[in-house]
Parts: sequence; structure tokens; C-alpha cells
Amino acid sequence: MPIRIANHLPAAGILEKENIFVMPEDRAFSQDIRPLRILILNLMPNKIATETQLLRVLSNSPLQVDIDLMYTASYMPKNTSEDHLIKFYETFDEVSDRYYDGMIITGAPVEQMDFEDVAYWPELARIMEWSSTHVYSVLHICWGAQAGLYYHYGIPKYPVDKKVFGVFPHSLTYTKPIKLFRGFDDVFFVPHSRHTEIRREDILRCPEIRLLSESQECGVYAASDLSGRRIFLTGHSEYDAGTLRDEYFRDLGKGLPIDVPRNYFPEDDASREPIVTWRSSASLLFTNWLNYYVYQETPFDLSLLVDVKHDKPNPETIL
Repeated sequence: MPIRIANHLPAAGILEKENIFVMPEDRAFSQDIRPLRILILNLMPNKIATETQLLRVLSNSPLQVDIDLMYTASYMPKNTSEDHLIKFYETFDEVSDRYYDGMIITGAPVEQMDFEDVAYWPELARIMEWSSTHVYSVLHICWGAQAGLYYHYGIPKYPVDKKVFGVFPHSLTYTKPIKLFRGFDDVFFVPHSRHTEIRREDILRCPEIRLLSESQECGVYAASDLSGRRIFLTGHSEYDAGTLRDEYFRDLGKGLPIDVPRNYFPEDDASREPIVTWRSSASLLFTNWLNYYVYQETPFDLSLLVDVKHDKPNPETIL
């Protein structure tokens, strides 16, 4: 939340340089306040588990957030009851005339397919195009990040020799301050579970994208457009303590080749309780997104988003 201070207080300039949100008293008196409107496009098979994970990390902010849930009409999920979808979810046609402060596009278990071969790809492309004029900031997660980078910028994904599976240390790549990672330690941990990757050289060749964070062990983690209105995360900070364990035993039960998730079980002993090393950074990540990229930026009248373009700020701008 912002600090409200007297107009022209000398500390204001110092705090603003430290990327602390300072609100002069004249703005505070005239400020209109409303709940943030966030749309979650849930592409995961177990929608209840994913929506619970995302709502948990979004709830840590003091901001009031109104959530709408959406699924693709062109593909009927097999692992979530139709009753649940009818009761709690909407389709794109039902929300397409609305405007949102923020949107989350989740991962999906289709990463080994070509994008165009995914049953709902045409619908997803429509949604991503619509988001440019109807959503202020879009957070893309895992396959959702790969899909967004491919659709908007033509950046491909590549198969990896062995599934990227575990909890890995990350650091910041971008040398200037990044609001998304404000308050993070120099090294922080993120769960990953994927068969494909985005390569740093493809991002570095794209002038419209900034590489924000990566891992020596599992490659690119975070990137964004120049304005921070599109953010791409290849990992799963929202995962619960037992999510990787459940995936591991699920794949074992199917007879699939799967290694014990790295840096997860004590001494790699899957009979022991996992060690959670990412919970605090996950909470901070989503709080920073809501605060710096949504709350502080979106217009009070969301219909004005039609005229808000994806600007290209000065390279010195704090993302």
C-alpha cells in the first residue's frame, strides 16, 4: 500500500528513487478506490487445485481483489466436473466485453505439442489478442508463458533431454531495479515441472523483451515486455508444498521415466516430507505484481484501457 505524505516533503524524492510508492496528500484526498478486477484463464486439468493455489498467493496482499475464472469453450476439461465449471467459470464469450486490471494465464499439460496442434489454440490466440486492449497487465505462467512469447513475439520453445523437475535457485539477470522482484534475496527458489524450455538467446535477440531472471540449472525463468504489461514466468511459484510430490508419484504410477524432483525431498528421499524453500518469494512475487503492475498503474475507469498502448519506456525506467 502507498505511504501518504505531505506535499513536497523532502523524503519523497529519496523514497521514490528506492521504488517505494509515495502518494502526496492532494492525490490521496481525490483518489477513487475500487477493487482490482483479475481474470484467471485456468488451462490446467485439475482446475480446483490450480485455482486454490493462485487464490492463496493472491490473497496475501492487503488490496481487495475481485476474481473471475475462465476456461476454454473449445475444449472440455476431463478432470473437472461440468457442474463446477457451470457454477464458477465463464467462457471467453461471456467476459469479452469486460475490462480487467490484471489477468493470469496458467500452464497446461500440452507443452510437447506444437502450439497450433493444441485444440484450443485458436481460442487462446483470440484471448491473448483481446488482452492487449482489455487487460492492463497479464501474468503468463509456464506453458502460458511459452504460448504468450510465441504468439506475441514469435519466440519458440524447445524440447529438453530430461524433464526440468524440482526446485531450483535463481538470480536476477537484469541489472537495473525490477519492481516485480523488489524485496527478493540475491538467490531465491522456484519450482519447475516442464519438458520444454525458452532459450535466452532468443529473448536477447528480441528488442521488445527484457530477460529478468534465470537459473544456471534450468535456464530462463522470467521475462517481460518493456512496459511490464506482459510478464512471462516459466516456473510455478504458486505450487503447494506437495504438488511436485504428487506429480512424481503420478508419473511413477504410470510407468513414465521420472527422476526424484531436485532440491525438494530431504536427501532425495521421497518417503520424507518435502522442504518448502519458495513460499515467501512466491507470496512477494504475486504481491509485487498486484501492487506495482496493477494497482498503481491501471486507470480507475477500466474502459480507458482501449486507448492505453504497450508503450516502450526509456531503458532506464524501473520495470
